[in-house]
Amino acid sequence: MENYSSDLESKSAFDNFELQFTLPAQAFLRETAKWASFLSILGFIFIGLMVIFGLIMFAAGSAMGSLGGGAGMFGALGGATIGGVYIVIALFYFFPVLYLFRFASSTKQALNTNNTERLTTAMENLKSHYKFLGILAIIMIAIYILVFVFAIVAGVGAASGM
Repeated sequence: MENYSSDLESKSAFDNFELQFTLPAQAFLRETAKWASFLSILGFIFIGLMVIFGLIMFAAGSAMGSLGGGAGMFGALGGATIGGVYIVIALFYFFPVLYLFRFASSTKQALNTNNTERLTTAMENLKSHYKFLGILAIIMIAIYILVFVFAIVAGVGAASGM
């Protein structure tokens, strides 16, 4: 069987290019790792607070639901819904924060030990961080578009029902 790969597929201009990892670049990456570590720790703290708030809303909703009819929108269903939403949001925030934390710790280890494999792992985690955020942004844009379309349809339906 013949191989029909072109020269472009087999050879890249970067194949003969040697990347220079200069001392200023290392210093910038070290400082980036420190800030990434700081932001990821803050992220973990806020995720913990969101989970605690979600659990409190579950408890408050069930307590108000047991009071009877005067609970209003913050009854058992409202509290459980709000609590569930906060816990789901915390779950979505957990993964990019975890990837950012892994990037920071792997980068620090790579720079302290001159370990190329650790630096590769760090870059892989940074890629995963941005990939997750990009996919999440696409999903959120799609949700906004759907909400906008449903709002227009509901508005037209309400206007034609008059």
